[in-house]
Amino acid sequence: MPLFTAAELEAIADALGDTNSGLTGREIEFLINASQMVDPGPDTKARRLYNAFAESQNSRQARTHILAFIRKAMAPARYAREPGRYEPIRANLNRALAFAGLVVEDSGALSSVARAANLPEAQRRANELRRDLEGRGVHPDVLAFCRAELLAEDYFHAVQEAVKSVAAKLRVCTGLTDDGAILVDRSLGGTPPMLAINSLASGSERSEQSGFANLVRGTFGMFRNPTAHEPRVHWPMTIADAEDLLTLVSMIHRRLDAAIMPPRT
Repeated sequence: MPLFTAAELEAIADALGDTNSGLTGREIEFLINASQMVDPGPDTKARRLYNAFAESQNSRQARTHILAFIRKAMAPARYAREPGRYEPIRANLNRALAFAGLVVEDSGALSSVARAANLPEAQRRANELRRDLEGRGVHPDVLAFCRAELLAEDYFHAVQEAVKSVAAKLRVCTGLTDDGAILVDRSLGGTPPMLAINSLASGSERSEQSGFANLVRGTFGMFRNPTAHEPRVHWPMTIADAEDLLTLVSMIHRRLDAAIMPPRT
């Protein structure tokens, strides 16, 4: 793997050591030791991290231990008591990692993405896509799940995150813990379903409910499962494809927002 440049290391250290939303001094000390790096000792958080990263990469001529630090730092379980800290740290870090061709997914895993050539370009493209999506009336819950990926121009993982937002809403609305087709069948199928997008009073409305369930199931099957299990290079995702998918997922969200829970006998 290519080494991080000094500028990339500085950006990563600044993101993780941010005064307002970064790691605490105690967390930094623990993670440096857990990642088997030399702790340079007390300093500002960002400088302490930069010096630890630089020493590790220079002495080993590898960035393996820095990547280990990032994975440990971004493990979601670390934020179980303070979940509100996770996304601000991840967003800041992903802005820095975009120039190294990396992104931290919501699972905490590191994935490769296309390198951003420069900050204005990455920001401009992200803003253009956001304006296009807002012009289409894309649901805010969709954007909330894939904001970091859009900023990194990572349409492949933006697709994954957008479809995950549908599963998350189904679980919140029903209390179920399933995923994928099983979640769709249990929440939108059955007589009556746990969630209904209409009154189910006529054959036409019942057909609409069945068609909606098939649409959600097909969205999971086509866009979530292949991207979750196939290498990124085998599933190209253009900005046009991403816009169309996010619009579709937005429509699904709006129907779920208006859904009712029919009485069950």
